Amino acid sequence: MTVISKSVMEEGKAAKLAGQADSSNPYPAGSQNSADWLEGYTFDEPEQNTNRAESDD
Repeated sequence: MTVISKSVMEEGKAAKLAGQADSSNPYPAGSQNSADWLEGYTFDEPEQNTNRAESDD
């Protein structure tokens, strides 16, 4: 993911560190600012690999 606004990303990171819910994202869903905010909010979560099919083993 490409972050366009580092300041918006920092807002998301600060919100998570403050214990706010991800629903506190103040930006419209689907917007670049919303994506950047969520990128900051999830900074400490492992990145999920969506390019690989799940195995049944």
